[in-house]
Amino acid sequence: MINGKTLILRFSSMGDVVMTIPIIRCLQKKYPENKFIFVTRPKFTPFFKEFNNVETFEIDLKKRHKGFLGLFRLFSDLRKINPKQIVDLHSVLRTKIVTFLFRIFFVKVSVIDKKRKERKALIREENKIFKPLTPIHFLYQEAFNKLGFSIDLTKDHIYPPSKVFNLDTNSIDIKSGKLVGIAPFAKHIAKMYPLDLMQKIVSYIQEKHTVFLFGFGKLEMETINRWSSVFKNVYSCDFLKGFENEISLISNLDLMISMDSANGHIASIYNVPVITLWGLTHPYAGFTTFNSELENQFCVDREKFPLIPNSIYGNKTIKGYENAMRSISIEEILGRVNNIIES
Repeated sequence: MINGKTLILRFSSMGDVVMTIPIIRCLQKKYPENKFIFVTRPKFTPFFKEFNNVETFEIDLKKRHKGFLGLFRLFSDLRKINPKQIVDLHSVLRTKIVTFLFRIFFVKVSVIDKKRKERKALIREENKIFKPLTPIHFLYQEAFNKLGFSIDLTKDHIYPPSKVFNLDTNSIDIKSGKLVGIAPFAKHIAKMYPLDLMQKIVSYIQEKHTVFLFGFGKLEMETINRWSSVFKNVYSCDFLKGFENEISLISNLDLMISMDSANGHIASIYNVPVITLWGLTHPYAGFTTFNSELENQFCVDREKFPLIPNSIYGNKTIKGYENAMRSISIEEILGRVNNIIES
């Protein structure tokens, strides 16, 4: 047991927060008497309800903790917790300021090594070094172990059972087949599979199985609701009435198809097979879903589009690469879908 409370800093994004969950499970298993406080945004707190020794501190970046003065208020609020050590899994300006203030008071701090030099080499245009980087899950693990913890994802992680969830049988008719989740959107357009091709995938799968579509915001939900009204066995996540219910349903899926985005990460932490489609990002950057299999990762043809990946987060486009994701074959994706569902 390591003495005292441990603060964990990771404010965003959803996918990055979700990728910490396997690490927290290892900590709960090996250090059940320790107390961990995860500092993050309020909307991410449902992910931590499975833990007995983890509390969440909800950061308020819109009001109380907004701006430079807000960081001092955040430090003041967190200092009342009296932590003995801090693990910064975010390593951005906000968290660097907060941890600097704690260091003044001799609080131990461990910061994730994001391997920024290696990332730059992977995404640059000239002299690109195209090789796999350390997966982010293991960078998180390393940050804890530098403080004296001893966790090993390959040995200590245990999946929880699926969350209890009762489908509304009045609105959903499941007669046979599997439950397949599809998240056809991503934060950045450079990471999205063309919707006309994705619609064909949805159409094929729903012939024998039940498909649930996940999205957020007006534009995404317009497409999702349109597809769910056209196809008999396709349902919009709208009917779930809340994010916690979405998580519960995802944990009960037989398969998730996702972009390089949060829904795939959510499915993976519940041991749901995930097929990921990669646009101008790439699995080599280290952001694959937990325990992902190589054959479940479909990438753009780099012989035709050699500049990929051009960014870590998919927030940059490349002229002439607008149709790069069309090089990912529908037939290959559906072949893998059938292999997973029928196994």
